[in-house]
Amino acid sequence: MTAPIRISADVDRPDRILGPFTGRQVLILATVGALLYAGYLLTRAFLPLLFFALAALPIAALAVALALGQRDGISLDRLALAALRQALRPRHRVAAPEGIPAAPAWLAQHATHSTTTQGVSPAPLELPAQAVTDTGVIDLGADGLAVLAVCSTVNFALRTAAEQQALVAVFARFLNSLTAPVQLLVRAQRLDLSTQIAELQTAAPRLPHPALEQAACEHADYLTQLARTTDLLRRQVLLVLREPLHCGTTPGRSLLARFGRAQGGQDEGARRAAEMRLVQRIQEAAALLAPAGITVAPLEPGATASVLAGVCNPDSLIPPGTVLAAADEVVTTAPADGWNPAAFGTPPHTEDPGGDWR
Repeated sequence: MTAPIRISADVDRPDRILGPFTGRQVLILATVGALLYAGYLLTRAFLPLLFFALAALPIAALAVALALGQRDGISLDRLALAALRQALRPRHRVAAPEGIPAAPAWLAQHATHSTTTQGVSPAPLELPAQAVTDTGVIDLGADGLAVLAVCSTVNFALRTAAEQQALVAVFARFLNSLTAPVQLLVRAQRLDLSTQIAELQTAAPRLPHPALEQAACEHADYLTQLARTTDLLRRQVLLVLREPLHCGTTPGRSLLARFGRAQGGQDEGARRAAEMRLVQRIQEAAALLAPAGITVAPLEPGATASVLAGVCNPDSLIPPGTVLAAADEVVTTAPADGWNPAAFGTPPHTEDPGGDWR
């Protein structure tokens, strides 16, 4: 019988190639050390060693901090590189896949000198998700495909010890079956009870007994007070499955896939195969989590787009599923519930007796 072999829990930890140092750390320290030594050879003829050491000490300390320091599990050199990229990229980004149109002439002529000298020029916002297909699959371009599935929850604390062990065993079997990247996303959203309150108030007069009507009205008043005095939240558990276009490649690391994206080529066969693998993985996840009482249901295309919009702009007052007018579309119809002068001011259009908008 062979002896069991322990596998490290952190399988993504970089390999140590020189003592406790990784290849990235050795490269940073060796590069800085070689540059400092070359500087010493060039300046030793006219610069004393003490003055050179005082000048090189801050540089060496900064290199050691970048190579060995970490914050939230990320090395400081990666954080510094990300900060540099952030500083060099445009600050103002808008969702405009078709490009940034030029400002209208009537608006450009009213621009002041202060606004033009600040250099505020929006740039197109580039997101990993390029589109949501008719089947609800998120197209990530050369990085592959992804799909969102909503999962039900179970109350773990109220279960007995044996039931808790069974739930843990079911979830462990699901984790052991994974062969591709998976993300479990727990979202907290503001809960709007206005629809439920309106339904209660509308249905209360039609109830068969006055006591039921009074109970419905009291419950509606309670929900109204609860929504007014408390910040209500609801939680949603999402299972995110990703699949590369080509088997055996990690999303975001395939040079061939990135070259194909640069050339604009799309391998439709590989995309269909990746989509079939996603469907199979969703079915396997549903089957493996079913013994724990957890249902896994893939989201519809509209719900998937709403989730992506809500994640990108969580504090928006407009619901993610609201259909908005395009940037170049002229709105010529009144709202369905009529114009509200108190909220929006005087309506921009007037209607003649014939019913035509002017």
